[in-house]
Amino acid sequence: MSEQLQRVADLLDQAATSGEPVLPVRDQLASIADAYRVQQLNTQRQVHAGRRITGRKIGLTSHAVQQQLGVDQPDFGTLYDSMEVADGEAIAWPRLMQAKCEAEVALVLERDLDRENIVLSDLLAATAYALPAIEVVGSRIANWNISILDTIADNASAGLYVLGQRPVKLADLDLRLAGMVMERQGEPVSFGVGAACLGHPLNAALWLARTLVDMGTPLRAGDVVLSGALGPMVSVAPGDVFEARIQGLGSVRACFEPAN
Repeated sequence: MSEQLQRVADLLDQAATSGEPVLPVRDQLASIADAYRVQQLNTQRQVHAGRRITGRKIGLTSHAVQQQLGVDQPDFGTLYDSMEVADGEAIAWPRLMQAKCEAEVALVLERDLDRENIVLSDLLAATAYALPAIEVVGSRIANWNISILDTIADNASAGLYVLGQRPVKLADLDLRLAGMVMERQGEPVSFGVGAACLGHPLNAALWLARTLVDMGTPLRAGDVVLSGALGPMVSVAPGDVFEARIQGLGSVRACFEPAN
């Protein structure tokens, strides 16, 4: 790893630690591969600090957002045990950076996905169940002024995630047609459907599984996969309560404490 990439990793880590976002880092990165190398440096930092990897999140699953950023593929980031929040648990405001909420389908694996040429049947066989989820995304880049390089380097703008508590087998779901509504204080603020996530949430998960095998860091049994947003993300304010309902999966809530 070059000294330049290490400096970018340090800059993003310092932003996360201080709570002060930084200017975009894209001009310091030559490629998407460089951005993932920066992400990996900070993944190693987190693991060395004692955090446990609990899975991965997929971003840029909306074709409209891909066009906006000038890319033709999703991206991914790493989830840690320190990011998971219980359904309805109060989230302290200092844990957040420029927070926004989006509703997603989460998959939980019961088998490793480490073989070459993974196909859909492998993914189906490896998935224990699905859950509704709210991802609380956050950016260490000031004012969300991001390109694909910025967000990848910044762990795909990962923040926190909340999982529902009623696991459902994939055989009992039609995720492509599953409708989603997310409310804030009882008012609908985001609508979507499974097809908005790369045509089907399992398409996104299959892309992730194949990509991670190619990178030598495959998905493992027990991993959580946040498959991507089903509808537009919504900004968060202190004291907000979000509830997302996904057809066939039930509901999940993200509750934010008032600011001090």
